[in-house]
Amino acid sequence: MEANRPTEIVWDEKAQRFETEDKEAFLQYQINDILLAAPGEDGEQEKAKKLPAVAMDMVHTYVPRSKRGLGLAARLCDAAFAHAQRHSMLVVPTCSYISETYLPRNPAWNSLLYNGELHSSM
Repeated sequence: MEANRPTEIVWDEKAQRFETEDKEAFLQYQINDILLAAPGEDGEQEKAKKLPAVAMDMVHTYVPRSKRGLGLAARLCDAAFAHAQRHSMLVVPTCSYISETYLPRNPAWNSLLYNGELHSSM
């Protein structure tokens, strides 16, 4: 890999992860079928319908010490959130890096977060 060329992030669907070309840094996820609560006709929650959806549970982000500080974790998250958006998936940010560091710095992705209710932006 050339020193000036940025590390490419690749999607490994079989392993359910986004990773650097050398596979040393990665974001691991799980795909889950979920049910979303859609408000009833009068907005009453007890009459809510349950609609099927798919959520990407982002469970772990790892960057080896030798590659920390290069923005790789954020680039892995960028790729995973963009993928979720392209495939109309909601996101469950189980990984503490994503929920505590990445999302506060990138609030534009908050519309993809699963909170148990139907999102109108989807």
